[in-house]
Amino acid sequence: MTGSDIAGLIAAGVFAVLVALLAIPVWKLGKVFDELRLAVREISDGTSPLLDEVTTTVATTNEQLRKVDGITNNVSDASANITALSSLAASVLGSPLIKVAAFSHGVRAALNARTDGKGRRSR
Repeated sequence: MTGSDIAGLIAAGVFAVLVALLAIPVWKLGKVFDELRLAVREISDGTSPLLDEVTTTVATTNEQLRKVDGITNNVSDASANITALSSLAASVLGSPLIKVAAFSHGVRAALNARTDGKGRRSR
């Protein structure tokens, strides 16, 4: 064997060791990818029921909001009716009550003026 043959054998041995050393991280990386695949599968399996529950919750919430919308419309109608009723009561009762109060005040003032002996002063 010549020196070049021995150098070739040494180079082949070093290359074999290098390939063996690089095979270990690649092997471990393969295991990491397997674990990652299992984790993604578990997340996917857990997400489907969660999405079904969210869909049910949203549907129930929409139904409740429709009910609340109906209640809100009824309350709005009732408040409009109460406003109209109070305006009607104010116009029907308010004006005559003011007139009666003014008349009674005038009568009291006139009676007080008569009993005091003081009438209206003329200018």
